[in-house]
Amino acid sequence: MHNPFTLFQSSSGGYMVAFAGKKYAARSPPVFVANISYTVTGFTLVLEFQKGTLQNLFWKPGGCSSCSGRSDFACVDGSCAIKTTSCRGKGGQVDCNPGIQLAFSGTDKHEAVLNSWYEVSKLRQYSLFGLFSNLKDSLTSQFSSFF
Repeated sequence: MHNPFTLFQSSSGGYMVAFAGKKYAARSPPVFVANISYTVTGFTLVLEFQKGTLQNLFWKPGGCSSCSGRSDFACVDGSCAIKTTSCRGKGGQVDCNPGIQLAFSGTDKHEAVLNSWYEVSKLRQYSLFGLFSNLKDSLTSQFSSFF
């Protein structure tokens, strides 16, 4: 089976949009994903509601504090991006498939406030993705001869 992200990633410049709805669709602005040099793997999509009706979709920049000082990362369009050559299938060992967190803002149909997007930055600092990704790679390389 072929991974469609691999084709997308190897193009000269890759962006993605999110959309929802039929007659009155909400569409996000484009967000950078990958090019020949860099790949962004973590995204946060904010769904903005008004009285329970989806009004808007937008990408919340991940920030670049976690990639400063690391030679295999760069800040691209406000998000950390890894060198594409570090990605599995491009000469490296890192799983560069994209991950998308959803966050909500606005109000539900009862006008209760939805504000999970404020918590996203706090959640990222406790993310175990990197830890488990490294652990998985370490175990896979050590036990690959058994399987």
